[in-house]
Amino acid sequence: VQLQASGGGLVQSGGSLELSCASSGLVFRDYDMGWYRQAPGKQRELVAKRTRFGLTNVADSVKGRFSISRDNAKNTVSLQMNSLKTEDTGDYFCHAKRGRWEFWGQGTLVTVSS
Repeated sequence: VQLQASGGGLVQSGGSLELSCASSGLVFRDYDMGWYRQAPGKQRELVAKRTRFGLTNVADSVKGRFSISRDNAKNTVSLQMNSLKTEDTGDYFCHAKRGRWEFWGQGTLVTVSS
């Protein structure tokens, strides 16, 4: 299984970025897909999740600014990030889960400057 994240980079506060995660080696439509992030010195936390049933869960800290979408035909999950803040800085990880099976992609770094 591979989860390939892309789209990270340096952006000014108030700007936007879109992260994308391309998956292979799993039956994508059967998995809950999510994005997590880890800021320096902090624990990894859920940013947003979209289940295989189409339900969405978004962290309070990004609600109204970030949105998650998935394309089961292309086996991709995306995270649109708007109105970025310096506290959004961190490594962003793609995550796939089905029952006891879960997989992580490599992180893509998002840096928001003031």
